Amino acid sequence: MASAADDTLTLAAESEAPRAGSRFMRPVEALAALLLVVVVSLLLAGALSRYLLSLPIIWGDEVASIAFIWLAMLGSIIAIDRNEHLRLTLFLKALPDGARRFVDTFALLLVAALLLALAYPAYDYASEESFITLPALGIAGSYRAAALPVGICAMAALAVAHAVRRASLRDLALSLAIIAAVLGALWLASPALIKAGNGAIALFLIGFVALALAAGVPIAFCFGIGTVCYLAFATHVPLLVMIGRMDEGMSSLILLSVPVFVLLGCILDSTGMGKAIVDFLASLLGHVKAGMSYVLLGSLFVVSGISGSKVSDMATVAPALFPEMKRRGHKPKEMIALLATGAAMADTVPPSIVLIVLGSVAGVSIAALFTSGFVVAMVLLAALAALARFKARDEDMTGVRRPTMAMVWRTALVAIPALVLPFLIRSAVSGGVATATEVSTIAVVYALFVGIVLYGGISLRTFYGMLVETAALTGAILVILACAVAMAWAITQAGIAGSLADFMAGLPGGWIGFMAVSILVFLVLGCILEGLPAIVLMAPLMYPIARKLGINDVHYSMVIVTAMNIGLMTPPIGIGFYLACKIGNVSPDEAISAIWPYLVALFAGLILVAAVPWISIGLL
Repeated sequence: MASAADDTLTLAAESEAPRAGSRFMRPVEALAALLLVVVVSLLLAGALSRYLLSLPIIWGDEVASIAFIWLAMLGSIIAIDRNEHLRLTLFLKALPDGARRFVDTFALLLVAALLLALAYPAYDYASEESFITLPALGIAGSYRAAALPVGICAMAALAVAHAVRRASLRDLALSLAIIAAVLGALWLASPALIKAGNGAIALFLIGFVALALAAGVPIAFCFGIGTVCYLAFATHVPLLVMIGRMDEGMSSLILLSVPVFVLLGCILDSTGMGKAIVDFLASLLGHVKAGMSYVLLGSLFVVSGISGSKVSDMATVAPALFPEMKRRGHKPKEMIALLATGAAMADTVPPSIVLIVLGSVAGVSIAALFTSGFVVAMVLLAALAALARFKARDEDMTGVRRPTMAMVWRTALVAIPALVLPFLIRSAVSGGVATATEVSTIAVVYALFVGIVLYGGISLRTFYGMLVETAALTGAILVILACAVAMAWAITQAGIAGSLADFMAGLPGGWIGFMAVSILVFLVLGCILEGLPAIVLMAPLMYPIARKLGINDVHYSMVIVTAMNIGLMTPPIGIGFYLACKIGNVSPDEAISAIWPYLVALFAGLILVAAVPWISIGLL
């Protein structure tokens, strides 16, 4: 279900095999859906009680925290079952069928081996948490932490079940033999690896991660493999510490807004609210030259302010606009190029899940990021619109008529309830009226009410499917955050952060040189890793350097997020480009030649944003 996706599911690999645990998964899916309802209800009740009654629910945060970590782990189990964890398949697709099947089996068993290595440390961690009492509820912390060993063991079982179900005995035996041989060699080399210092870090946290990524191992587990191998064979640090860092990475209360905004994107798509906005903009701009391009860009801009999801944005806008654009002579490859870069442009429009995660891991005000993101997106929108107007100079306007005012008013009346939502979200968060988490729950209730009353409603079956899809995506996102935080911690503890800081601070050109290198780094990371893992991995390393050089946190955030979004849509590796091709039903080989001018326009906007800090911070 495309609309349930956010930026991370945007890049999820398609499932190539039947689900391994469908009977086992039905109660897991039901429990995950129930926990999501509990989280949304608690957040909404807490916000209403505090603002309307001036009576905070003291135990609400603790219950929400318990429900959230169980939701994350159950969602990650569902994502394993559905093969929806984010992974890179570029190299896999280049292999012959037999080799691809073997590498797929090897990747699944690698995931299982990682999870089995973490199972006992996770159990030990949950046992240690039993000595901690939650102050408001008065219960042991192990009720919350038990989600980790349960989720890890269930994911390991499903990974093994998928491998056994899909693979031949030969592939299974060979994969297990390779894994056992590598582990044996590492165990024998452990004393030398401990003495190697940073050389071991390069082997595990770069070499192993890169090999696992190329083999199609989901990105979250690539980070986990590198970190576990480094800690187990090149240090004396117990894996219990890694579990603690993983727990820290997925437990921030700020992240509670992630599943709620994902659910909001589902509601937007299912109720037709996004299409209503597209129809309204088409009635205003569709009759001018390049008008449909303006409508596409404007729709992505506005719809992104509701869903916070690139894939939901593209899936809502493309089917509504592409037929008319084709009739006017737009080439399919140009439409795909505009769709992909328009989605990248709109990713800083609130509510952006990337900005919410960034604010959480880098300690930057989400309200400030939302205000700045809106302005930065306007600059990028102007750059793409100017290029679209230039390319439309020969557009065929035969038969195009300006809509009557009556038609404009009709589409406006239908769209107004939907148009209120993005402004509600932005104004509430930016004005300090409510946090991003609180406003996300209010937005969901509003969208449900409007969707049911004015836009045709949502069946219970559809709503349940949305809840399960949201849980799966939430799990995929948070496992990435957990493993990336653990890997970033390992890098920091090894002293790499200090060496990197000294190197980056010594770059010629001061803050300008650092900003230029940052743009290059995040462009590349955007191609390979996508926004969320790149942010969690690099933010602890880069932000302290930026602060030392006098770069404002919000300004730096806008630059790196924009750079990552451009990388995400840059072929041949940027997987967001392939998603746009799939949604628009256009061959990537055909579209690849058309996207470069649009990427150049975005890059020009990025350089302007980087060079002029006022664009990012002038309205704060």
